[in-house]
Amino acid sequence: MKAAPSLPVVLAFLSLCFSLMAQASAPSIMISGQGPIASTFEYLEDPSASASLDDITHRPDKDWQQAPEGSATQGITSSAYWLRFNVSNRTSEDLNLVAELAYPQLDDVTFYLLSGGQLQKTFRTGDSFAFYPREVDHPHMLLRFALAPEQTATVYIRVKTAGSMILPLNIWREHGFFAAASHEQKLHFFYYGSLTVIILINLAVFLTLRERLYLYYALAISGYLLFFASIKGYSFQLLYPDLPGLHARALLISMPILALFSVLFCRQFLRIPAHSPRLDVAIRAMIWFEILNFICALTLSYNDAVMLSAISALVFFSLLFVAGPITWAAGVRAGAFFTFAWTPLTVGVLATAGRSLGFFPENFLTEHAMQIGSGLEAFILTLALADRLYREREEKIAAQADSLKKEKARNEAQDRLTEAMTHDPVTGLPNRNRFEWMVNQRLSEDPEGIYFVGVTRITRLDEINRTLGLNRSEKLVQQIAQQMMDLALSLPSVVSIHDNQGREERVYQLAGDCFGLLIDSRQVDDDYQSLNRSLRRLAEPVMMENLAIELHPKFGAAIYPGHGDNAALLIRNAHVGMEITPHDRYETGLYSSQYDIYDESRLTLMSDLREALNQDQTELHYQPKMCLSTGRVIGVEALIRWHHPDRGWVYPGDFVPLAEETGVIMQLTSWAINRGIADLAKLNATHPELTLAINISARDLSSPGLRHQITETLQRHGLPASRLTLELTETAAMEDPETGLKALQHLAESGLQISIDDFGSGYSSLSYLKQLPASEIKLDRSIIVDICTSDSSRVIVETAINMVHGLGYSVVAEGVEDRESAELLRHLNCDRVQGFWLCHPLSLAGLRQWLDKHQPPDPLAFDQAGR
Repeated sequence: MKAAPSLPVVLAFLSLCFSLMAQASAPSIMISGQGPIASTFEYLEDPSASASLDDITHRPDKDWQQAPEGSATQGITSSAYWLRFNVSNRTSEDLNLVAELAYPQLDDVTFYLLSGGQLQKTFRTGDSFAFYPREVDHPHMLLRFALAPEQTATVYIRVKTAGSMILPLNIWREHGFFAAASHEQKLHFFYYGSLTVIILINLAVFLTLRERLYLYYALAISGYLLFFASIKGYSFQLLYPDLPGLHARALLISMPILALFSVLFCRQFLRIPAHSPRLDVAIRAMIWFEILNFICALTLSYNDAVMLSAISALVFFSLLFVAGPITWAAGVRAGAFFTFAWTPLTVGVLATAGRSLGFFPENFLTEHAMQIGSGLEAFILTLALADRLYREREEKIAAQADSLKKEKARNEAQDRLTEAMTHDPVTGLPNRNRFEWMVNQRLSEDPEGIYFVGVTRITRLDEINRTLGLNRSEKLVQQIAQQMMDLALSLPSVVSIHDNQGREERVYQLAGDCFGLLIDSRQVDDDYQSLNRSLRRLAEPVMMENLAIELHPKFGAAIYPGHGDNAALLIRNAHVGMEITPHDRYETGLYSSQYDIYDESRLTLMSDLREALNQDQTELHYQPKMCLSTGRVIGVEALIRWHHPDRGWVYPGDFVPLAEETGVIMQLTSWAINRGIADLAKLNATHPELTLAINISARDLSSPGLRHQITETLQRHGLPASRLTLELTETAAMEDPETGLKALQHLAESGLQISIDDFGSGYSSLSYLKQLPASEIKLDRSIIVDICTSDSSRVIVETAINMVHGLGYSVVAEGVEDRESAELLRHLNCDRVQGFWLCHPLSLAGLRQWLDKHQPPDPLAFDQAGR
């Protein structure tokens, strides 16, 4: 009997336990200091939207999902969602708190506050109800509650909405919420005020100019204003708080309004019908679609209208996103403004639509992306319209002034054209056109005179340009030009004239690195010594920015009338003299037909060489290589010689470069291999220790038949592959490193020896050279020639020898011309030498005689007379 009255107590106790268990299992938000409160909650889906609080509190923990970041987005759904979390006051003072769902478009929100197992407070709100009464005058869904020290409360929130289920939860101290809300409202209303000002300005311009463009823009911005005021809830709060149905439709119709008038504005602003007829078809279709969308926004259900508006936004903003670049590419200036304005807005719309559909999470960027983008778009397009007004005004002024400026512009253009045609843009010196005119004019006035056309070329200018850069190189050229003008002023023999602006002309710039002048030889009375001194001064290093820059100038000259009777021919011959004529006691190379290889007959040189190779009219001469440790001649290098029936002896330097350019070098190499191996077989009969070196080029490495020819020729003459060395320059080896390395490896695999020629004359890549299957490195004569007189040369040679030995190669020194150099090289551990100290290149018969006479045991026993 006594148990019966206690049954309600037990049930109450069990209920309290269940409530405390639910409170304990929910995520807790601990408030212990003055810093920001980190929000977190669990959420549960109620598909039938019929569960009560009691049903929810008894749901097991496994049904709940965690939202650790304090936000969840579920997209458009017919389900209801429940949120739960604990809030604990770990401070020593009473706290007034605000729980905020920071999304104003939620239709039905109910807050449940539990403490100590008891339901303390229930508050229902949402934008499907009248705005008032709300506990806080703010568009977001808010619950105010208080916690005593060490008190813990549990909050359940039920949310049901026809739109997007976006659930961003924030827990605030009351004073912090109102401060943050005040700050946010200031930013929003600044934005709305800016849009209002833009609308009023464009309406005023429309009323003044009667151009529909400005009306369309004002209405489009009005659509933005309505959209953002609705989606942020401010229009509901301030304009129609008792009409939640009107609030929902205002948001729906704002999208087609802003889209329709934005499309109309875009079509006229970008002049699409005139520049892009195909795009205009799509634009007109979009206009009709937005009219239909406007009707649907008034008639369809909220969910259907939201989905249609989202699809409309994607199509509409994508279309206008491409409209700007298309018209920009068509030459419409407004297209550039529109492209830059529409890009951030399009990104913002996509983010907003994705957030509404649940594709993107709820955060600051997705919440405010369209507002930020629209602000940038409105600002840029306002500038564009201002630019349009300004340009229209300027065009009218320009049209009025155009007739007055045309004649002046024509005269100025003619002067600039004349200046450009006759003067160098960097130095201001008269150019080659002006120089040729002046020379021809002078020769026609004084046909009996004797004149020198002199040219100077700064040979290192390309290298200087690559090293110092264009700007500093141009300053250097200006400095050189000024120096040349100063020197020319000191020479009375230099012919000068004045142009139509009164400027004196003495020095002319024939090209970027080439200068010219005309000298009257009758005014020279010191055998050109003054000119020589001036040229030597030009050859001295030039100081610029604390750098002493070597110019390495070359000088050439041609004489009228002996070397030509017109300016063009004299300039040409002066260049030839500068390049190839040996100099005597003068600094200038004077033209001589004897050294002119650039005549017309040079064009037939390669066809003559092909014929000579076919007729076996070329020869091989041989230069010995001597081993410094034994004094024995251990090999010879084959050198091509050609006696032309009309030209006489043609130097290899004259035809080998041309052969490489034209591809004849492969035929030349093939001939040299056949002849050289045949001669080696004859020499080995009496001198079996000899090896043969033949030069090949980079082009030869690409020949697929080179290896086969060499192997077949060696077999035919009964010689091992080790007796033949293929020499190629380091420059040729590195011309195509990958292909060259493969070709050389194949040749080395057949037993052939590989030698790298002219080492030290170029810019070696040691990392590449060490990969080559070479057995020998030949030091170039340029670093050998002064080895006995220059300490630096000796150090370079010694370092090169040690380095080459370290790589596993033997060393051959080229261009050894005296006994002292040979002795020093032997002391430096050089392996072999080659050069005029032994003998000049000899024919096969001459080489036999020389070998029979010169094989002493001591390599330094030779004397000059005996060779």
